[in-house]
Amino acid sequence: MHIGKTIRLERIVNRDTGRAIIVPLDHGVTVGPIEGIIDMRDTVTRIVEGGANAVLMHKGVVPCGHRARGRDIGLIVHLSASTNLSPFPGAKTLVCEVEEAVQLGADAVSLHVNLGDESERVMLADMGRITREASHWGIPVVAMVYGRGPKIKNEFDPSVVAHCARVGMELGADLVKVPYTGDPESFSTIVAGARIPVVIAGGPKTPTTRDFLRMVSDSVQAGGSGLSVGRNIFQHKDPTRLLQALGKVVHDGWSVDEAMEGLGE
Repeated sequence: MHIGKTIRLERIVNRDTGRAIIVPLDHGVTVGPIEGIIDMRDTVTRIVEGGANAVLMHKGVVPCGHRARGRDIGLIVHLSASTNLSPFPGAKTLVCEVEEAVQLGADAVSLHVNLGDESERVMLADMGRITREASHWGIPVVAMVYGRGPKIKNEFDPSVVAHCARVGMELGADLVKVPYTGDPESFSTIVAGARIPVVIAGGPKTPTTRDFLRMVSDSVQAGGSGLSVGRNIFQHKDPTRLLQALGKVVHDGWSVDEAMEGLGE
């Protein structure tokens, strides 16, 4: 592996555990300035204090502070976008280039592909080009791959998720983000078929903190490499303490009960 890529990967993935806690903050383009990401400097500070490995954001937000007091945090610049106002919200368009992300100081880049969407072929072509350019620059690629389109009845179906993870690997991603399939047994097959680190998405905000921690714990026990979760973290009443608990689950092997006790819940 390119030494530059190896160095950058260690800025977004814990080198001792091989796992990552990534907090996406790219929701502003998709749904607007929702609760938890209005004051980005405050949000990033809380995330840094909680011990997350990396944040993920669009290029225009980077100057608003991906750094925080005390220490730095890994930076993943997101390259693709769409909005919920569009008649085609599943069609992701490239809005940033790899070289641009490198100039911003990115440790990695990410892009979103929806398999099954009418514009799938465009997103796959974009991914092929981005992974090629990223390899040239020695910068890791995080691929968010979901099954969303007219033929997809259930995006959490293990066969759909396995296909998504495999596409991420086969098209050159260094880490792939997919939905959690709901149980460790089925998710272990996703990990086995991907052959690169697999992290779970958060999806809609979970009903309780325990539900969220259980999902993360189960995914890690199934061989997953952590999480890339936004709303369940930045909309929590105390993101810093939640991240500290997540760190214990993901990197130190704590049980859900131990993590809940640490949270005081």
